[in-house]
Amino acid sequence: MRAPFSKILLSYVISLFFILLVAGLIISTFVENMIFLIAVLIIVYVIVCSMFIRIHHDYIHPISKASKTIEEITKGNYQARFHFTRNSLLGNLSNRINRLARELTEFSLQEQIQSEQLSTLIDNTESGLVLLDEKGYIHLVNRKFVDYFGKSEKDYIGSIYHKVLENETVQDAIQKVFLYETNVKDSFKHYIGIEKFYIEISGAPIINERNMLKGAVLVLHDITELKKLEGMRKDFVANVSHELRTPITSIKGFSETLLDGAMQDPDISKEFLQIIYNESNRIQLLIEDLLALSKLESDNFRLVLHKINAIELVESLTPAIMYKAEEKGITFTQDIEDIDIKADKDRITQVIINLIDNALHYTPEEGTVALRVYQAKDRIKIEVSDTGIGIPEKELPRIFERFYRIDKARTRNSGGTGLGLAIVKHIIEVHDGEILIDSEVDKGTIITVCLPT
Repeated sequence: MRAPFSKILLSYVISLFFILLVAGLIISTFVENMIFLIAVLIIVYVIVCSMFIRIHHDYIHPISKASKTIEEITKGNYQARFHFTRNSLLGNLSNRINRLARELTEFSLQEQIQSEQLSTLIDNTESGLVLLDEKGYIHLVNRKFVDYFGKSEKDYIGSIYHKVLENETVQDAIQKVFLYETNVKDSFKHYIGIEKFYIEISGAPIINERNMLKGAVLVLHDITELKKLEGMRKDFVANVSHELRTPITSIKGFSETLLDGAMQDPDISKEFLQIIYNESNRIQLLIEDLLALSKLESDNFRLVLHKINAIELVESLTPAIMYKAEEKGITFTQDIEDIDIKADKDRITQVIINLIDNALHYTPEEGTVALRVYQAKDRIKIEVSDTGIGIPEKELPRIFERFYRIDKARTRNSGGTGLGLAIVKHIIEVHDGEILIDSEVDKGTIITVCLPT
């Protein structure tokens, strides 16, 4: 209570004073004892004023305060409270108002949390989202959509879609959703700077319980990786078909020649059988490499780790390597530190053999191929260098692709499958290592495999 008398109470008291004054003047015409009359009027005035003050204090003022509290609550101030305990009726009202305020506070907090969670989910989803009303005005776009098409959220919200969405495929999808009231799916190429993306757009109508169209929602999903994988799959099938077709054609052709009578000539028969054997061996190598790649990429693939001594490992491989090098007239050198490598022995052996075979294939006669194994800080490094034809700088990013060859004729003639470096890359990746390459045309190449200690 701000003061003993509020404006309402003061008006009551003044009104009562004038009423009693008028009543006294009227009664005074009939009563001779004026002093008694004045005393009675004063006593009545005091009693009635006391009753007014009591009523105002116990009822009118608390009700006014309760009304102001409810008004604050309706404005969104859920911290407002009304406390009154001297009257059971108003005390019950006080408890109900305060309980309502507490429940509204909890509801508001829950709504705020849910709103923040929904906003966080929408903004951090990997797909672009657009929400439109039945008139085509945009009500929501998320952060991913803004990343795709630029501008800011303010530039889209509240605008008609065809004025702010410049992409024709997006506009067509929205129009089809509104026109046919059915789900729509399409895709398009999108450029951000010079980078190309493939975006899949899915549109769906928003239908209310009366089966009336209330808007539409669009989802834009980046399918660039799927397109790349699809392209890789197509290239892989085409490359495998091409790689198998050549030896199979040779085997079929020479077999037909033998069957047509060439078997009668021992020299020709031996030559053709040798070619058939070589081509069959080439098919076998290709299939083995394909199976090795498939196994490395399998989710069930597990490394079998061993503690391998570098010197012992290389010594077991040296005779076969020296034989191949001497056969081509190439000098092979090695520099191996006495260190232990924790790795899958069979896979690391495969890495060394593939790298050295690759170096021997691309190094001309009287060239040099060197193997070096050493430790540098927290890395074990396997380095294979050669003085071969080298690799052009523009080709370096592609040399680990399947079937990619810099000199296709040379590789095929040497019996290569084009999968050696792809296998090496996968083996190093499953060992949590990395592979580095440094090359210069007509001077040679250095490939370094880095494995964690």
